[in-house]
Formats: sequence, structure tokens, C-alpha cells
Amino acid sequence: MRPSGRKTDEMRPVTIETSVSRHAEGSCLISVGETKVLCTASLEESVPGWLKGLGRGWVTAEYGMLPRATGQRMRREAKSGQSGRTQEIQRLIGRSLRAVTDLEALGERSIVIDCDVLQADGGTRCASITGGWVALKLCIEWMKARDMLEKDPLTDHVAAISCGIYGGEVILDLDYAEDSEAETDANFVITGAGGLVEIQATAEEEPFSEEQFTRMLALARQGTAALVKAQQQALEQQS
Repeated sequence: MRPSGRKTDEMRPVTIETSVSRHAEGSCLISVGETKVLCTASLEESVPGWLKGLGRGWVTAEYGMLPRATGQRMRREAKSGQSGRTQEIQRLIGRSLRAVTDLEALGERSIVIDCDVLQADGGTRCASITGGWVALKLCIEWMKARDMLEKDPLTDHVAAISCGIYGGEVILDLDYAEDSEAETDANFVITGAGGLVEIQATAEEEPFSEEQFTRMLALARQGTAALVKAQQQALEQQS
């Protein structure tokens, strides 16, 4: 039924390769099927002006797609200006990571997560959140190794995955072929403990039912639990 031949509750293969950037305090390359995103974490000994003197840090994100991340070349946003989609996605990534970060424990420092899409086949924002957390974790471990922190600022894992309705069926982890024709498209951001950070759900054609939403949420919990395990395995291999 699905273009990929996957079962309705079957995810694409996920790999997370850590420490792929020699200069960044934390980095990883996450692959979710054919979607590939480079995530780097950069530590800055400063905070935005509105946070100065408050004893709190900041975690933010920037997101972008390389010109040939997609089937046809896109203009570089550095030339054309950031699209509304790009701004919305990077704000989502930042919100998701701050939801599991104790900003007071971070001190008056900022960590910037850069998510650069090398290849897109659906789910780039979800891959960016999942890989962005790994880069953030590695940055914090880098800080701890240098006695820069009295307390671990990270309170939990966070990961994200898409669900939707395709051909009348609720499915998990949409690729581009499914996303472009789905009756409903949804993104779920969920912590390791199962807390809901954000849900984005849109009916493209017919409205979806509460029963279908409940099924999507159940699949999303299943998917993010698997992503958290992938995060843990990547960090174990790193150490």
C-alpha cells in the first residue's frame, strides 16, 4: 500500500554518526531513510541582550537546506532571504531542545544548533530535532569534561517523527512520496519520558477523526521511543 513497501507502523532505517565535525563542540550526521541532516552544536560565551544578567543560558537553532538537497536545485537562502518555512522550522527545533534543557544550569552561555539538510526525502524537521538533541548532548558532555558546569542542564531526551493518513490508512514516518500525497500530515515532538512538546497536524483533504488522531499519537510514541534508543546507541558508541 505504501510507495516504499513498508508496513503502516514501519519506520525507515535510522543511523546517527557522532563527532563528524572536528571544530564543533558537538556534532552528528543523522540519516532517516534517504533524508540526511548534519547537526552541529556551537558553544558561545554570551546570551541574547534580553537575557544578560539573569543567570540563564539559551539554546537556539538555525536550519537550512543545501541547493541540491531536493530533486530540483533551490536558491541559497543566503541570497534570496529565509523563507517562512525555514523560520518556522528553526523555531520549532529551538523550542523542542529548550523543553528538555535547564537554562539556569547552563549559565549565561548560548548553544546554537545548526541543522543543514544534505538530502531531503521527507521528515527533515523531525530528523533535525532528533539529531540536534544528540549534538546538544555532546556539546554539554564537552563542557562537563572541562568542569564548566555544576549540574547537567539536559533533563531528558527529545525526538520527533511524522505520522499521517495515506490512502485512508494511518501510517508512521512519511517519506516525500507519501507526504506529498497524504490526506493528513502530522509531526510529533515527544520527550524520552513520553511528554508531549509539540504536535503539528493538518488535514490536507478531509478532516481526520479523533480515533485517527489517537492512532497517530500511538504510532508517534512508538516511533520516538525507537529514536531515543537510536540516540542512546549513538552516544554509547561515541564513548
